[in-house]
Amino acid sequence: MKPYLLLALLLWGSASVKAEEEELTSGQMLYLPIYSHIWHGDRVIQGKHPVKSLVSALVSIRNTSLKTPIRVVSARYYSTEGKLLREYLPNPEVVGAMGTLELFIERKESEGGSGANFIIQWEAAAATNPPVVEAVHADIKGGGPALTFITTARAIQVNK
Repeated sequence: MKPYLLLALLLWGSASVKAEEEELTSGQMLYLPIYSHIWHGDRVIQGKHPVKSLVSALVSIRNTSLKTPIRVVSARYYSTEGKLLREYLPNPEVVGAMGTLELFIERKESEGGSGANFIIQWEAAAATNPPVVEAVHADIKGGGPALTFITTARAIQVNK
């Protein structure tokens, strides 16, 4: 391999790794998609509708810092229509270094709909790694087929 080609590949590889690294920050607002149900099967054909399956969701807010605690200020749950259904944290909660805060949406909760979401706000006293925030959705019935999938939060800007 030509030396300049090898150098170009090395530089490209290090640039792609840096692009994946998250910036240290002292807080964020996160958007997390939640599905309180999913539609599956065929669309409306000859009077038959797609199947609607209710699912539970376990929201996991994982502090990825080895040293710095974070404070989860709020976790607001919204419906498909954008209606605030519930504030899951009436008081802020501290998540210690490498700790996890869990929130649970029961399977029977169907008001959120297939377009439900959380807006989660967190902060820290010093710039730190952002938390990993995911929701594990599940419909597991004894002996039958199981449905599980994960959604991941993303940082959003506060509307001004």
